Amino acid sequence: IDIIAKYDNIMPAIHLPFQSGNDEVLRKMGRRYTSEEYRNLVTKMRNKIPNLALTTDIIVGFPNETYEQFKDTLDMVRFGEYDGCFTFIYSPRVGTPAAKMIDDVTDEEKHRRFDELKAVVEETGEKRCLTYLNKTEKVLVDGPSKRNPNILSGYTETVKLVHFEGDANLVGKIVNVKIKES
Repeated sequence: IDIIAKYDNIMPAIHLPFQSGNDEVLRKMGRRYTSEEYRNLVTKMRNKIPNLALTTDIIVGFPNETYEQFKDTLDMVRFGEYDGCFTFIYSPRVGTPAAKMIDDVTDEEKHRRFDELKAVVEETGEKRCLTYLNKTEKVLVDGPSKRNPNILSGYTETVKLVHFEGDANLVGKIVNVKIKES
């Protein structure tokens, strides 16, 4: 955290999986941290790296996860205000302790929770993206957009994909781009 905060040549981006916002589910998953410890770490990172781009991993429908426990995960997403989330519906993996657990969460319920999680992730992600409006960001130009060869695309220091008009000779360079829409 201190190294990223200190040096401008390191992208202020961290991937920090939390998997579940509920301590009992975390324990069953074999995680060695609590939701409070995770929240304290996120707070520390955001205080030291104000422009931090934070991404995470989340599992929905772990065996015997109750809806109340799932709501703790939604609360963690709202707290973390992630720039991106990799979300997964639990499925057993051979050789893991969880694969031996009886799973009383139906596939239908897992998918319903996944959809609810997706809506909260999209809401908080959009909130983060809106903070970039009308700001000028450094963008490393990758090349032409996949959808429109007349538009360039690249990434900000906080790993935000940006599309903009520009000349092909900008590919591979870092350019300043004013963000006009999210």
